[in-house]
Amino acid sequence: MMEITRAAGSIGIPGLYVTADPGSHDEAAKSGNLSLRLGLGWAKSHSLHTGQTPVLKYNRQLMQALLYDRLPIAKIVNAQVLRLEDAAKGYDEFDKGMAAKFVLDPHGSIAA
Repeated sequence: MMEITRAAGSIGIPGLYVTADPGSHDEAAKSGNLSLRLGLGWAKSHSLHTGQTPVLKYNRQLMQALLYDRLPIAKIVNAQVLRLEDAAKGYDEFDKGMAAKFVLDPHGSIAA
């Protein structure tokens, strides 16, 4: 992150909560830590901002956009509908790190 941020730039990490991930490839993530090159950030005069995302500030606008189909939420979160018979395949792909959300449709009632 520090490498790609311009000198005197700002880095914001809103709403980030890092839990331990024993299966991670990143050693820091295995113990629930986030690796940042603070020395590089200091040398480039970066500003670092963290904190909770102001959910209530945007909640009404976001919900209206979702309800009136102004945001294709399934496409945004990369949701894929799976038949119940394909659930094991979905779990396998998720465990391999596939960036997708899977929705199980046991009765075939969700339109493709």
